Amino acid sequence: MIAGIEMGGTKTVVAVGEPDGILHEEYRYPTTHGPETFARAIEWLKERGTPDAIGVAAFGPVSVNRKRADYGSMLATPKPGWAGFSIIRALGAAFPDALVTIETDVNAAALAEADGSDDLVYITIGTGLGGGILSGGRLVHGALHPEFGHWFPRRAAGDAFAGVCPFHGDCLEGLASGPALAKRWGMEAKDLPPDHQAWEIESDYLAQSVMCLLATVNPSRVVIGGGVSQAEGFHARVESKVRERANGYFPALDENTPFVVPPKYGQQAGIRGALILATLLASPASQVSLSSLRG
Repeated sequence: MIAGIEMGGTKTVVAVGEPDGILHEEYRYPTTHGPETFARAIEWLKERGTPDAIGVAAFGPVSVNRKRADYGSMLATPKPGWAGFSIIRALGAAFPDALVTIETDVNAAALAEADGSDDLVYITIGTGLGGGILSGGRLVHGALHPEFGHWFPRRAAGDAFAGVCPFHGDCLEGLASGPALAKRWGMEAKDLPPDHQAWEIESDYLAQSVMCLLATVNPSRVVIGGGVSQAEGFHARVESKVRERANGYFPALDENTPFVVPPKYGQQAGIRGALILATLLASPASQVSLSSLRG
């Protein structure tokens, strides 16, 4: 039995399915605090059997370094009831013999969207703003996973908005996430008309972000998902600004191939990635026995 859990800022998805990410059945519900969110996931899975492997795609920041004592735990987050919550202990108590892989939701989505590519970036713009990086066929980690939303773009001319990030104010997430758009313009992204000036500023900040990615990890494609990205013409607007800024410098920007694209798997990219993560059996480091981490 292969299981996947995707934890987003507003919703959680639990599924059973195939190693290639194909879903058999899924259950979606609102994300609340850690213990309650995982209790619902565990109850739903137990009704269907006992998982042999579980892939978890979690919003960040989350400890994904297996050498750390806090592996599988949520780190500093403004989301109530999550800081310090141990995903791996919650699952270990329920399924002591299962194997688990824990990744960020955006890294999992990047894995699902890769479809054979070794170099791809997945960006999501919703409650938060994050990015997952697949480079050279490997998901990128450092001392932590990429915290793409917390760098500081060059401010658009005349933009004096203070930002909404509780840690950094006007970082990318503070300026361009769903809550940032809502506070800045007094309405949610889905209610902003296509010709609203919000999209000129939004696409400028995202284009700057893509340029940074081109200059550092040079992906062959950038996928942008999340609720904000569903605005009419959003991807084309960002790509146009990227190409203008790049000025012919980066070979990844093939004129005949779209570079900034919506997710092929839509809202299922994260949960498909979680199922794929659950079955990465290439080496012992790919999965951890939950029973060994109890105590």
